[in-house]
Amino acid sequence: MKRHLHSPVRRTKIVATLGPASDRNGVLEAMLEAGVDVVRLNFSHGSPDDHRRRLERVREIADRLGRAVAALGDLQGPKIRIARFKDGAVVLEEGQSFLLDMALDSNAGDVTRVGCDYRTLADDVAPGDRLLLDDGRLVLHVNRVADHLIHTSVAVGGKLSNNKGINKEGGGLSAPALTDKDRADLKTAIDIGVDYLAVSFPRSAADMHEARELLGEAGKEIGLVAKLERAEAVVDEATLDGIIKASEAVMVARGDLGVEIGDAELIGMQKRIIKRARTLNRAVITATQMMESMITSPLPTRAEVFDVANAVLDGTDAVMLSAETAAGDFPVETIEAINRVCLGAERERIAQESGHRIHEGFSRIDETIALSAMYAANHLTGVAAIACMTSTGYTPLIASRIRSGLPIVGLAHSSVAQRRMALYRGVVSLPFDTSDMTPTELNERALALLVEQGIAKPGEDVILTRGDHMNAHGGTNTLKILGISEKRPEY
Repeated sequence: MKRHLHSPVRRTKIVATLGPASDRNGVLEAMLEAGVDVVRLNFSHGSPDDHRRRLERVREIADRLGRAVAALGDLQGPKIRIARFKDGAVVLEEGQSFLLDMALDSNAGDVTRVGCDYRTLADDVAPGDRLLLDDGRLVLHVNRVADHLIHTSVAVGGKLSNNKGINKEGGGLSAPALTDKDRADLKTAIDIGVDYLAVSFPRSAADMHEARELLGEAGKEIGLVAKLERAEAVVDEATLDGIIKASEAVMVARGDLGVEIGDAELIGMQKRIIKRARTLNRAVITATQMMESMITSPLPTRAEVFDVANAVLDGTDAVMLSAETAAGDFPVETIEAINRVCLGAERERIAQESGHRIHEGFSRIDETIALSAMYAANHLTGVAAIACMTSTGYTPLIASRIRSGLPIVGLAHSSVAQRRMALYRGVVSLPFDTSDMTPTELNERALALLVEQGIAKPGEDVILTRGDHMNAHGGTNTLKILGISEKRPEY
């Protein structure tokens, strides 16, 4: 199907979570038409059949629209929660005593105590610790730990209802990143064919390596996304870099991370994570409450506009919507709003300038070609686009680490590679079958496709990268600057 790009082309990608809101008649198609690049399947909610049905629908609509849309499966992870109250909720007053009782019946909580679904919590805390409940809205000070009882006093009170999450300020809870539920959901993710799989609450690179082993041969083409939510994951540069290197992408999951390290630290941490991910040639998603008010409002707040814009200026590959599109009243309007904000931020000069690895050496030929192409494109007048013939999407990924106002076009025969590139900032993926083409035909057909798509026009130049042997991973070794003549050959 002939594909035409919207003008101007948004470089920052949009990840949208699917749910009851997107299931409404006509909404999913409208969301994709509004600009969704990646759909998120949240395994914390819904059945395997729900996820399969939604992804099949996404693929059918995307094919009809002529778009490559990636699917991100998101594992729930070890969300540590309190149990439930007899009357549904209690109000805790500042200064009162409150017990976390690991042995209490799960439905027997009251204003004096509540159970916990994480039975070893008492082993992970000590007097002086602070526990944050319901994303930090309530704060408990640990006074004493005795057997299965954690004696606390309420430092910040408020209403507390069933199954709210618990975080320890500064991190340190020992729950493993991959639960039994996650292992089952991982098999579902392989079965339904997601392109990326997000691992919640990894503490180190070892958790990502474990997930990779569990994916095995059947899931070898699934990219791993590390959700940075624990204080331990960002405690030092070595740990953070290890997690990034063990993943294909990372997510700045600002909810739990903000609770554990504090809001004051979160701002700088977001910028550091984005910078390190880009430096290490990995994609990065910024998530949590980006357009939260649009769950119930058709317009975002000014604070949300600035938040999204700042993530774009930081260099994030993608911004992610959660409840806004999964359960909100205005899912399509939210995508339209975040699209406008991204385009506005990308017009700023800082979003198009790069000093990426300008003083560093390279160890790979394909990396050298990719970054050389971007340097040339940013400095040579008249270049309309960078086109990369690729078997896996790796060359466009590397090229996209350099900021630019020019589109990077990933030309790939593999549908998996096309969808993988849907997450990369500034990359447009197009199907391109190189079977039985001569080198001259490769170049001519690539240019013809770019003209057909409205990406380039006669009189402009295109920088083209490819390998001597097509469909060979890591084989990119050629850079050409090709002018588009007034007369294009017909194919």
